Amino acid sequence: MEIRGRVLWKGEKMKKVMAGFVGFLVFMIVCTVISKSVYAYRLPMVSACRPEAKYIEHKVEAEGIVVAGGEKTVTYLPGVRIDSILAHEGERVEEGDVLMQVDLADVKELMEEKKNEISKLSLQINAILNNQEIAQQKKELELARAREDYDLTCRAEDTLVGRALESYVRAEEKLEENSADEDLRDALQSAAYDEADAKGKRDEAVRQAERAVEDLLLPEEVTAELERAQLDRTALSMEMQEYQKVLDSQGMITAPYAGVVTEILVRPGDRVPDTAVLLLSDENLPCQLKVTLDQEQKKYIGLGDQIFVELEGRSRALEEEIAYLAESRSIPGKYEALIELPEDTGIPGAAGSISRSDKGEKYGLCLPLAALHTENDRNYVYVLKEREGILGEEYYVDEVNVKVIDKNENWAAVEEGVIGKESIIILSATREFKRGDAVRWEESKAE
Repeated sequence: MEIRGRVLWKGEKMKKVMAGFVGFLVFMIVCTVISKSVYAYRLPMVSACRPEAKYIEHKVEAEGIVVAGGEKTVTYLPGVRIDSILAHEGERVEEGDVLMQVDLADVKELMEEKKNEISKLSLQINAILNNQEIAQQKKELELARAREDYDLTCRAEDTLVGRALESYVRAEEKLEENSADEDLRDALQSAAYDEADAKGKRDEAVRQAERAVEDLLLPEEVTAELERAQLDRTALSMEMQEYQKVLDSQGMITAPYAGVVTEILVRPGDRVPDTAVLLLSDENLPCQLKVTLDQEQKKYIGLGDQIFVELEGRSRALEEEIAYLAESRSIPGKYEALIELPEDTGIPGAAGSISRSDKGEKYGLCLPLAALHTENDRNYVYVLKEREGILGEEYYVDEVNVKVIDKNENWAAVEEGVIGKESIIILSATREFKRGDAVRWEESKAE
């Protein structure tokens, strides 16, 4: 009985040991399952896709404004100050409508300044004329004296020549009376020399006196001082007349013809330039739609391209073409395009838009734009790869640089090589991750 009891006790003990061992194994399995579940639960869940072959379509959409097909300038007297502006851009005005108001007090100050300038010029002109009169009187006096000197010189020198001739004649007579006398021959020769010298001196003196008269008969040097002053005074007088017209019209700048105000070129307080104060539409020409494009849009739209045009207040779109396309003068890096509208279509100042789709090229590897990341001009994607891990075969993240060939607002085409058609590209994740991290991916969602 004792032996049998011991055997039974050992059997019961063995059963308990086995039961404990089995329980331990079950506990360990449960813990492993829980641990793996917790590990898997903490991994980011990602959505992914494989590259596709697609056409990268480009759609250009741009807002614009209707402008006049042609413009006419409205000018006014330059220099006057603008007091107020009554017209507004986009407003239609009729001939005679008041566009701006001139500062009348400023006009009166300008007139006073011009009066003072005219007075100064008048004094200058009178001084010039008086000086010219005095100079003329001096010249006439000098001319009269020169002519008198000429006459006196001629008479005096003729007298001296006559006396020399008389001495020569007497010497000649004496020699005839006594031809043998040698002294008389010398005297005759000397008298001949004296007569020749007298004639030479007379000719020189007369020539000098004659030149003095000729010099005084030469015209005076021409100077533009008087003419310039007279022209300036005339111009100022004409300006005074224009200022008076401004006062007579109460300083109102009116529209010379009907049209829409397309641009106002001055502001209150500005002085009127010598170009124009504003621009009015030319109603003889059809309107245009003006839009601004950036450099990216400019790649897919060109001169002469067909586009769809939508205008404010018009239900149906128009199909027109780009009539003008050039770099903007006012906005660096932008481009301006003009689309000519049909006659009687559009009102200057109204809003409009254009759209155009370009099918583009077909590429073998295209990704949703959400899969593409850019940092410091570097483009890269996150790719799912497999490795042996805690859960056995698991997915982990690799970062791969790619070269973008083309893209639009939804898709990007990348160069083949570093990734292929079977590459799994991450689109999004439930948590942040980095290169090398393990992630979860339900492949069925990506198929």
